[in-house]
Amino acid sequence: MPTVEVYNVQGEQVGELELSPEIFEAEVNEKLLFDVVQMLLAARRRGTASTKTRAEVRGGGRKPWRQKGTGRARHGSIRSPIWTGGGIAFGPSPRKYRYLLPKKMRRAALRSALTSRLAGKGITVLNELKLAAPKTKEIVQILNNLGLGGSVLLVTGEADSNIYKSARNIPGVDTAVAGMLNVLDILNHDTLLLTKDAVARIEEVFSDEKSA
Repeated sequence: MPTVEVYNVQGEQVGELELSPEIFEAEVNEKLLFDVVQMLLAARRRGTASTKTRAEVRGGGRKPWRQKGTGRARHGSIRSPIWTGGGIAFGPSPRKYRYLLPKKMRRAALRSALTSRLAGKGITVLNELKLAAPKTKEIVQILNNLGLGGSVLLVTGEADSNIYKSARNIPGVDTAVAGMLNVLDILNHDTLLLTKDAVARIEEVFSDEKSA
């Protein structure tokens, strides 16, 4: 069974925590990770690119010249796609790029991402993290005490506005709630800083799905 050291906010080790092998010691499926990342990136696309067809551009109400006898090619409208200022034949129009892979695939990818981070020593666990008020300096001090640099994803068991407000202005540091954790967030950060509550919540989500 995989284990991880547990630290306090002073950076001192206060124990060890056993992790669920089904979640943190799963098979790493790189192809599945790629597929889920593509799905998450597609959902972020705004899909607002738009062009006008020949029916939507202004002008071109009459035939530019008579059909025969001029020696020129026949045309019915100056708003044809082959004319400058005409409509676009096969341009983009507003659409949704969002799609969903099956839930089992998304959960398997999440297990792969968590396993990969643990294997690469990219998971640190805090025994507890509570702030009486938003204080960016306190989060910076905690990260320094733990020796964490680079990009860090701070994951809590429940939403905490004080922690969110304290961390949002620190470059490279983001926050997330355990129940809303996704593969892209995990792979985009060098380190996952999880509270014990967050670990319990992650394992609870997976156990609920298994029993359902």
